Amino acid sequence: MTAYIVVFLASIAASGLTLYSGFGLGTLLLPVYSLFFPLEVAVAATAVVHGANNAFKIGVVGKYADKSLVTRFGIPAILAAFVGAGLLGYVSHFGEIARYSLGPREAVITPIKLSIALLMLAFALFELLPSLRKLKFDKKYLFLGGLLSGFFGGFSGHQGALRSAFLAKVGISPQAFVGTNAVIGFLVDMVRIGIYAIAFLAAGTAAQVSTAPWPLIITGIVAAFAGVLLGKRYLHKMTMNSVQAITGAFLLGIAIALGLGIV
Repeated sequence: MTAYIVVFLASIAASGLTLYSGFGLGTLLLPVYSLFFPLEVAVAATAVVHGANNAFKIGVVGKYADKSLVTRFGIPAILAAFVGAGLLGYVSHFGEIARYSLGPREAVITPIKLSIALLMLAFALFELLPSLRKLKFDKKYLFLGGLLSGFFGGFSGHQGALRSAFLAKVGISPQAFVGTNAVIGFLVDMVRIGIYAIAFLAAGTAAQVSTAPWPLIITGIVAAFAGVLLGKRYLHKMTMNSVQAITGAFLLGIAIALGLGIV
């Protein structure tokens, strides 16, 4: 029963907050699932919840999506996700920078984690510092933003943070930001889940998914749906400054956690 309560509370809280930030559900939920599943199954379970949550968000806020942004940002993101996933195996042998114990958890700092952490930290400053918050990205950089977001999404799963950092700077409304994020996130999730499925089959570990505790996965999905509905209730009260503040705070928190090797 404790497992169900932990998963439900973590999923509903993360989903409600990430409706505004556009990222963070997977990052926050993966450590929770890893408490109850083998790591490779926890990754797949998190991807399923994340994909289902984005599909539900499309039904709730997808009508606000900016179709031009979805096309100009989403297509390069999807293509780059394949490249990032393909390169993951190549760099997986890169040595660790440091490893240490943090209570019952072992933290590992790797070059890729540290690189992404520094990138997220830079974007966090653009969202949190008043002098930088007013800056806007010209829409001609959307293609580059899509490539970076998709590449790191395929490479490490951290595509949402970079996507939100770009979309928050192109001068759209909070509703369009949330809807566009949901549509692009769902498309990239479909790529990720497909790649994970192929990886499980290739590694001969698909049987682990069929024996996984699916009730815990369903609990996470239901809680995530509830978080979306709760978040939407207050969406009309949000300003873009509020969205940028939430995005910046999430970026900063995840950057620190990545840089320290905690996630």
